[in-house]
Parts: sequence; C-alpha cells; structure tokens
Amino acid sequence: MDRRRVEAGLDGIVREHRVTIAVTVPVVGVVLLLAGEAGYVPEAVAFNPYMMVAAVTVMALPLLAGIAPIVDRRAAVGLLALAAFTWTIELVGVHTGLPYGEFAYERELGPMLLGEVPLALPVFFLPILVNGYLLGMLVLGDRAGRLSVRFPTVVALVVLLDLVLDPGAVAIGFWAWPDPGPYYGVPAINYLGWILSASVAVALLTATFDHGAIVQRLEECPYLLDDLINFAIFWGLVNAAAWNAVPALLAALILLVLVRAPWFDFAGLPWGSRPVE
Repeated sequence: MDRRRVEAGLDGIVREHRVTIAVTVPVVGVVLLLAGEAGYVPEAVAFNPYMMVAAVTVMALPLLAGIAPIVDRRAAVGLLALAAFTWTIELVGVHTGLPYGEFAYERELGPMLLGEVPLALPVFFLPILVNGYLLGMLVLGDRAGRLSVRFPTVVALVVLLDLVLDPGAVAIGFWAWPDPGPYYGVPAINYLGWILSASVAVALLTATFDHGAIVQRLEECPYLLDDLINFAIFWGLVNAAAWNAVPALLAALILLVLVRAPWFDFAGLPWGSRPVE
C-alpha cells in the first residue's frame, strides 16, 4: 500500500473529526468510566479493555497522523526501540519494584504481554513522550534549538504529564501501589523512576528524530497538538471528579499553554478561531 495514500487518508480523517477526537471522545470516555465506577453502567462495558485500547488509539490519531510524514528509517528504528524499552522497563518494574515502586494492574488493559503488562503499553506511553517533547517546544520557544536546554526540559515535562496521569489512573482503579504514597496515592519513587525512564526515552527520541522536522511539522500541521488537548481534558476531568486538585490544575495549565501556542490552529475546534496577529 502506498505510504503517501495512507498518510493522506489519516490526515483527512483527523481533519474531518478534530472536535470528536480532541473533545468528544475524552469527555464521553470520562462519563462512561465514572458511570461504571458508580455502578450505573456494567463494569464489563465501562471498563471493557478492548474499548479502552481502541479509545486511546483514536485519541492518539492526531499525533500519529501528524508525525507520520517525518518518520524515516532512523525514526522508525527509534520508535521500535522505544516500544521495546517501554515493555522491558515495565516488566522489570512488575518483577522487581524498580524503578516505579511495587505496583499492580487492577484492571485489564487489553491483551497482556507474558500475562504481566499490557501489550498496548507503547500506545499509552509514546504519546506522553512525544507530547512532552511538543510541550517543550511551546514552553521554550527559540531556546528549544539548544539540546542542553531542550533535553532536561522535555524530561521534566514528561514527568509533569505523569503527575496528571498517575493520580487519575489510581482514582479509577487502573493500577495501584500496595503502599500508597503522599501524592494522591502515588509514591515518590514512581516519579524518580519516571525521571530515569523519561531520560532514556527522550534520549532515544532525540537520537532518532530530526528536531528541525518536528518544529516544521508543528508549524504546518494544524492538529499536531490535539492529542495534548484530549489528554488534558480526559485526565483533568478524571482528577477533578476525584477531587485531585493539583493534577486537575496541572491539566488546566496544559490547556492554557495550548491556547497561547503560536502554532495552534483554533479553527477546527469549538472555542473559536485563531486570533488575527
């Protein structure tokens, strides 16, 4: 199948359904999960693992379609290495308690690799990594061209995204630590582990993707940031429903950064059009 035809097809799907992917899917997902938690919807429906993997995949489509044109052979190898790293470090974590602390999955999240970690784990982790990178571009502006500045900033932002995600995941029972930590049930060692794993992942991303090509895609692709929108909406609402104030506020801050982003195209989304400069 012709690669350009596939990329054009993905691009068309995302452009036509931006509001659905960026806003409707995460809102409906949150309502369904909370209804399942409250007993209004059968858990087999609300927490159906295949539906959840499908929903996450749909929400990742803007990112997939957005970066597809810049994935050359080196970047493809990098993505494969990142997927392998994601599975490996999670398996190590399940068996040893390092680097994230002893934790356990409390709900099935699709097919399990070796019966222990979700096979779809890269679908969950890679968007966080790439979104952290893109968020770094917004925060740093012209300074993003300096690797010495960009690298630690992106690592910190990937960890920040997990400061939003993990408390929400604990609140709706996706996973948990037997010894809950002080940050909404998440122990400090989890974030030390995320600093380590994010550093390795960002290093792989930096070594295999062309930074200039990513910046150019941000400038020309109107929906590349949409996955960050649905991430912030989904986990922001989950945390707000659980009264997790700090993660909910961090999610709101991410949305505020996006609203102010010079590359963000407002035209396809419900809160207006790009302001005239």
